[in-house]
Amino acid sequence: MNISFVLAAQAARGGGLEFIIMMVLLFAVMWFLMIRPQQKKQKQIREFQNALKEGDKVVTGGGIYGTVKHIDIQTGKIKLSIARDVVIEVDKSYVFKDTSAAAMQPQ
Repeated sequence: MNISFVLAAQAARGGGLEFIIMMVLLFAVMWFLMIRPQQKKQKQIREFQNALKEGDKVVTGGGIYGTVKHIDIQTGKIKLSIARDVVIEVDKSYVFKDTSAAAMQPQ
């Protein structure tokens, strides 16, 4: 049987519409399983960064653990204490919640 004959028969039956429906369903599944959860996670991170206050324990994007000492709202920079008398300045968008402290507390 010739392949072009099979493809022509499929196209005559409306195979194009089935393909479009399949692609729409595939996009919908990808949206709900991949894109939407990632957007929710990014929203939670932004909310945490906007709610930061002095004394919060955080970790930077580079893996440095510290405690917030000062927040400069105008420049978006945070001063972190990472050791005794050692303070570094990082951008607010690179600061995340320190989950190690929560994992060590008994429930």
